Amino acid sequence: MITKTETIEGKEYTFASSALLPKLYRVKFGRDMIADVTKLKKVYQTADGDEEKIIESLDYGTFERIAWMMAKHADKDIPELDDWLMGFDSAFAIYTAMPTIMELWTREQKTTSIPRKK
Repeated sequence: MITKTETIEGKEYTFASSALLPKLYRVKFGRDMIADVTKLKKVYQTADGDEEKIIESLDYGTFERIAWMMAKHADKDIPELDDWLMGFDSAFAIYTAMPTIMELWTREQKTTSIPRKK
């Protein structure tokens, strides 16, 4: 499992990614996490760090589900999604974690196998 801690509104949140995460996401939300993250990744890459472009193009519900699932994966005591989101003072505070979410997902997807030569 790969984890990273992000400070949002002065409070630390740990996010985690592992091979189990897409299954947990599918069971909880009935959605394909890989497809959802791929959509977010396209928005993130196209915006090239421009927060306004990210906010204009982002599917908020998808991002919130992924961020919550990664937080819940790191800390089983995280409350349910709506209660967790209500814990933020600003409506857009959680979106500051997007670089962390994308980094964790990218790091988790890297292979450790060595290709064999034919």
